[in-house]
Amino acid sequence: MSFNKEQVLQALSKVEDPDLKKDLVTLGMIQNIEIEGNKLSFKVVLTTPACPLKEVIKNNCLEAIENSLGADVEVDIFMTSNVTTTRDNTPLLPQVKNIIAIASGKGGVGKSTTASNLAVALANSGAKVGLIDADISGPSVPTMFNVEAEQPSVKQVDGKNIIIPIEQYGVKLMSIGFLTPSDSAVVWRGPMASSALKQFIADVEWGELDYLLIDLPPGTSDIHLTMVQTIPVTGAVIVTTPQKVALADATKGLTMFRQPQINVPILGVIENMAYFTPEELPDNKYYLFGKEGGRRLAEKFSVPFLGEIPIVQSIRESGDTGYPAVFKEGITKIAFSELAEAVARQVAIRNADKSKTEVVHVNG
Repeated sequence: MSFNKEQVLQALSKVEDPDLKKDLVTLGMIQNIEIEGNKLSFKVVLTTPACPLKEVIKNNCLEAIENSLGADVEVDIFMTSNVTTTRDNTPLLPQVKNIIAIASGKGGVGKSTTASNLAVALANSGAKVGLIDADISGPSVPTMFNVEAEQPSVKQVDGKNIIIPIEQYGVKLMSIGFLTPSDSAVVWRGPMASSALKQFIADVEWGELDYLLIDLPPGTSDIHLTMVQTIPVTGAVIVTTPQKVALADATKGLTMFRQPQINVPILGVIENMAYFTPEELPDNKYYLFGKEGGRRLAEKFSVPFLGEIPIVQSIRESGDTGYPAVFKEGITKIAFSELAEAVARQVAIRNADKSKTEVVHVNG
């Protein structure tokens, strides 16, 4: 049976992206169609390399071709990706596609651990990733990435000093911890901390990135306001633990981003320390801090629930040794890998559904 490009597109127009609720042809995800006799090859361009539905979409394409063109067509599908963005013509971070704020209402919920492992998991999927440690008074990223002794280099560009970020585990990193002695307390007033964050955004050579994660300090502070006033944020991820006091604070963090004058989309809620699993009993779950508090928070505000991260001794050890837990086989790796897929998925949905985030202008 002979067939042409139009027939291939007609067949594939019946395949829908499960998240974006449109067909692959309309979304422009089908490219490079080549036909040679009964051999057909084409490229499916996904919205992220961390797409959890890669195999589903591929199988649906194969099924659609078989149903429309017959079972004797030899099909070769190349699955690739191009991360979507709503950012364009932006003077700051022009080559960064998505900026994701990682926030928590209170300290001690494992926000930096989550941000670090999320960054590495996204990089492992093939994405270009950067991480700004914006917790100026308590920087932990240098320790978590085992680069405490590193110092970023500086180069001159048009008479201006530009910082080259430290790169580790495939992630570009910037932290005040690289610029101050590790045993010194950094006691800075709000404006000074805000100034440091602006420098990390404007004076660092980030280059091309699919995702730039900003690990914010706990609470709602000057740093948060500086961030939304300086750059348009794609979306925010809220990290909480299940217990009531953490959820109350997480609610404040979530509602801050939802204020009309700020209006940053919430990509979802992560429940950290959701349950305890001993290494020797990987199938056992002990809910030390209560159960499903993060899920209920997400439901209350009608935002996605991105996943649960268990308490495992190796996560704490990994943070201390600077070798992220996502590298270690077992439930931790699975949890963080699935989290990366969930976050990437919500970024793609947000970019398809919502208008771009604007920089916040605060009067007074």
